Amino acid sequence: MASGSSRVAQAWITPIADDPESVSALAVARQRLAAGRSVRRMRRVRLLELEGWLPARARLEDLLHRSTQFYNPHKECCAVRLSAREPAPFEPDERLVLVIERGGTRSHAAERWWRHETGKPIEVRTAVAWALAFDPGSPAEELAAELAVLRGPRHGLLCNPHAQEMQLASAGAPIPWIGAGAVAGDAAEGRP
Repeated sequence: MASGSSRVAQAWITPIADDPESVSALAVARQRLAAGRSVRRMRRVRLLELEGWLPARARLEDLLHRSTQFYNPHKECCAVRLSAREPAPFEPDERLVLVIERGGTRSHAAERWWRHETGKPIEVRTAVAWALAFDPGSPAEELAAELAVLRGPRHGLLCNPHAQEMQLASAGAPIPWIGAGAVAGDAAEGRP
């Protein structure tokens, strides 16, 4: 696809060094939350979804690498994914919780930079994906759902239902994912 086309791409941004937010969240989950006692690993990954005219993979990766509007290559790694057939940067045992800031998914600065560099408009959406791995034999889906939405001092951790929405995934990440069926609060827990 040398000339580019209109489509969706995901850029998964992971820190090179230990992530203080992930380390802190893991410690809180293990020490204070019943659902967190069997968490083996917890990682935080930023997700950018670019939609619109996109060049071929090599040019797309080059553009992402050139602007800190997307990520800082000195502190972070970027994995580009162009279709659901390509793997997302997660392990098979990880359950995913996508957390979306309500009303704040668009990155207008990144969109302006892209238009300046390419002459083409795109939409850039951002969110955070938490990857949770549990002890073998644990009910991973149930535990991930329990840790996802904050409901009180002993329940939930990753999504504040008053300002954020979330979506769970257990087998890979859909593309596009941001805004595709995210829920918050009571709806996330299946309550009316």
